[in-house]
Amino acid sequence: MPERPRPLLPWWAALPAAVGAAFVYDLGFPGASIWPLAFAGIALALLTLIGRSIGGALLMGYVFGATFYLVDVSWTGRYLGPIPWLALSLFEAAFVAVGALAIALAYRWMPRALPGRFGRLLALPALVAGLWVLRENVVGSVPYGGFPWARAALSQSESPFAQLVSWGGSSGLGFVMVFLVAAIIEWVRTRAWNDWRGALPVAATLVVALLLPAWPTTPNGELRVASAQGNGPAGYFDEREPGEIFRSQLEASEPLFDADDVDVLLWPEGSVDLDPLGNPSAAAALDRIAEQVDAPFIMNAVSYRDEKYYNTSMLWRAGEGATAFYDKRNPVPFGEYIPDRDFYMFFAPDLISLVQRGYSAGTNPPVFDLDGTLAGLAICFDVIYDGLIWEGARDGAEVYLLQTNNADFRGTDENLQQLAIARLRAIETGRSVVNLSTVGTSQVMDPTGRTIDGLKADVPGAMLTDVELRTGLTPAVFLGPWVPGAIGVLSFAGLIAAGFAARRRRG
Repeated sequence: MPERPRPLLPWWAALPAAVGAAFVYDLGFPGASIWPLAFAGIALALLTLIGRSIGGALLMGYVFGATFYLVDVSWTGRYLGPIPWLALSLFEAAFVAVGALAIALAYRWMPRALPGRFGRLLALPALVAGLWVLRENVVGSVPYGGFPWARAALSQSESPFAQLVSWGGSSGLGFVMVFLVAAIIEWVRTRAWNDWRGALPVAATLVVALLLPAWPTTPNGELRVASAQGNGPAGYFDEREPGEIFRSQLEASEPLFDADDVDVLLWPEGSVDLDPLGNPSAAAALDRIAEQVDAPFIMNAVSYRDEKYYNTSMLWRAGEGATAFYDKRNPVPFGEYIPDRDFYMFFAPDLISLVQRGYSAGTNPPVFDLDGTLAGLAICFDVIYDGLIWEGARDGAEVYLLQTNNADFRGTDENLQQLAIARLRAIETGRSVVNLSTVGTSQVMDPTGRTIDGLKADVPGAMLTDVELRTGLTPAVFLGPWVPGAIGVLSFAGLIAAGFAARRRRG
């Protein structure tokens, strides 16, 4: 057998295919939201890697990754121009390139290591899928906490495959997606369509994936949530007077002051632009709001405590003030703080100087006790980090109250992408989710991910919603990091073992 099989696509076809794969893949994500195209994009990307050399695989992976990120996260250049957008996209593409090399090696080694039907139709697709997910999880972990955005699972928030996240999280759903695509490719390449056994891996996976229901959690009553979207000037560069965001939230909340039996009032991230811990007037205003709704009040402000700044959600009670704090666990690097500031000042001093105040990462538990009901919390990009969401459910959260500020990304797909992540979190945890933004789109989703209430973007408004409470842990939460960990370890070990086995067979 030759050292390396002939590439499936010649250079002149592979490079355009890698670019096209990225565009098609992106069309499956929120924005266009044509979820079947995510599978087509994965298929095109894999076809460019089969039979490719080391350098060729790195190039194809980089072209695919750079094109995809440049399109999918174009909103990162909304206000600060092309430098952050290009830097993030081209940096993340390097990880995609390394992952593509690993997949190309799997296509080279596994058919030699296991040349029979099992190896081609089952082991090889599983290895390819595992390596794809491993790359996603590395991107989501390093550097500076990683950027677990645009994982394959995000494209399926409203597809029939979405319920799989309750079993294996985003890593499990992503694995199934890539396995299906890779298995179909091998079924065609091996011309196994004349033997019904060749279709078994694909058919069995499809049946399980489409018919397996989401894990059932246990209903535990309801919580009446009042929430307000102020649509104030909450963007980083919006012109505003001190307290203007606060006033816009207050005006949007007025219809809620006459509501009966409110259990909690929720405001979004950045909703109070005066620190109530150091501003008696702001504290008195929050007291009056809590008195009018006669319920605990969850708001968000910048707080200064222990000589550090935090992006803080506070549980405010009339006459008591802030009785609980949740500080954002994952502040955004280069947005909410500058890591290695002196180093990056050398390259982009004007941009780095814009972020003068650095937020510290919180350490307090991501739950608030609302008079016996535990609510899980996440602030803006916190929602993309698996560990925080799992921690909330394990700490007893019966519902999730997610606060965000999308004002810097008005008119882009960022809001829809984050909303899709929140929808998947509802299914993954088996909990209702209230995803509240300063400027929209805000939605309330039940534990199946179905939208039961909502506010359109760029308009002020209020919601009064009875949301179902749930208890119990889904397998995704119970297993937590074991699923992505097992996929990563087994895939890496499988690639190494395939390499050794292929070399021995060749010898």
